[in-house]
Amino acid sequence: MAGHSKWSNIKARKGAQDKKRAKIFARVIKEITIAIKENGNNGDPETNPALRNAIQNARGANLPKDNIERAIKRASGADSENYKHLNFEGYGPHGIAMFVECTTDNSNRTVANIRAIFNKYGGSLGTNGSLEFLFDRTGVFTIQKEELKIDWEELQLILIEHGAESFEEEEEVYLIYSDYKSFGNVSDKLLELNIETQNAAVEPIPNHTEVLPLEQAMTIINMIEAFEDDDDVQNVYHNLELTDELSEELSKM
Repeated sequence: MAGHSKWSNIKARKGAQDKKRAKIFARVIKEITIAIKENGNNGDPETNPALRNAIQNARGANLPKDNIERAIKRASGADSENYKHLNFEGYGPHGIAMFVECTTDNSNRTVANIRAIFNKYGGSLGTNGSLEFLFDRTGVFTIQKEELKIDWEELQLILIEHGAESFEEEEEVYLIYSDYKSFGNVSDKLLELNIETQNAAVEPIPNHTEVLPLEQAMTIINMIEAFEDDDDVQNVYHNLELTDELSEELSKM
């Protein structure tokens, strides 16, 4: 699973989180709302694992505690917003596969907006499942190094027994990967060990990446940013290789 950071959605690059903080907060609040609504308006994280995970992700995004508590209270009410998940699969220009995750309260609006972005950049919107052969559903856990109070190698040995399959170490974070079926087991073990994740989710990870010349790669970057600027879009995944040349160009932005 090496290379996760080489394809991760573009908002992870330096400076982007600060620029889009309000949007990031809105997205994690949606996750909280959906976790509550899809589990019978259950606002108790002790008995709602999906909510527990959404709260962890909200903390990882630095959403203030008061905001989290207000989001839980509001979502637990009968008159709160009703969101649902919509996923879109297709190709951008130059054969780059795109997987777009959305949460929406208006499906017609979201479908129209996503289709318009695909068309604007010369891509093509496909049917759900059309990219299954290119992406693997994988549990991905991100832990800030400074937050980890247990030996990293010891943690790996523990988590392997609960379904973790591979690990990465980056400059500031550790990454843990599992089969999507083992996501809950790994998540529960981390909770038992009192280890907070910066983010935990089942993500579509490409089983190979494509290298493009810089000019073509920047077209894909602009397309990804267009998706991420849409309020209904939660995450964008793709199989563009983030080469050193492309990384250097992005660092200038």
